[in-house]
Amino acid sequence: MSTPKNLKYTASHEWIEVDGDKAKIGITEYASTAMGDIVFVDLPEVDDEVEMEEAICDIESVKSVSPMISPVTGKIIAINEALEDEPELINAKPYESWIIEVEFSEIGDTLTAAEYDALEKE
Repeated sequence: MSTPKNLKYTASHEWIEVDGDKAKIGITEYASTAMGDIVFVDLPEVDDEVEMEEAICDIESVKSVSPMISPVTGKIIAINEALEDEPELINAKPYESWIIEVEFSEIGDTLTAAEYDALEKE
């Protein structure tokens, strides 16, 4: 799968789809593949506040439990409830399976698709 060019990326392997002051956030294909089969996502609550560069939630795979790091500061306005019953959607469709949507006031450093692809190759 190629890295979608319409998204922003972080060095910690999250993707961000920005729409005005809202952002859907998920993990990249690289991260989901490295984790192995995802079996559980500890989703946060709607209206929770998130801080840039802090853990939002934990993603559990057959290999480990990994935190998802927030690339933004703001308030969660939606969670992907489908992941409660089908966390494996992240493995199957990582760029369609957003985890949270945030109304943000600040966004951290991001990478373009080309910059992220170069990071993956290091």
